[in-house]
Amino acid sequence: MPLYEYTCQDCGSRFDAFRSIKDADEPIHCKRCFSPNTRRALSLFFAASEGKPVAGSSSSGCASCSGGSCACCGN
Repeated sequence: MPLYEYTCQDCGSRFDAFRSIKDADEPIHCKRCFSPNTRRALSLFFAASEGKPVAGSSSSGCASCSGGSCACCGN
């Protein structure tokens, strides 16, 4: 089950929750103030294998490709 990050629009708290993909954008209550006014946050990650970035990592390139093959930035 994926781990998603959320931000509370009322208190500004950031928290995460394990949820199924189909429930990722369904309402969830803030773990700090219990408000239902939350939004899923953009999560970033970096992965390396033998010191080299691997597909899906955000070490180089533009925001559109995250370092994969991209006609936009040439990476």
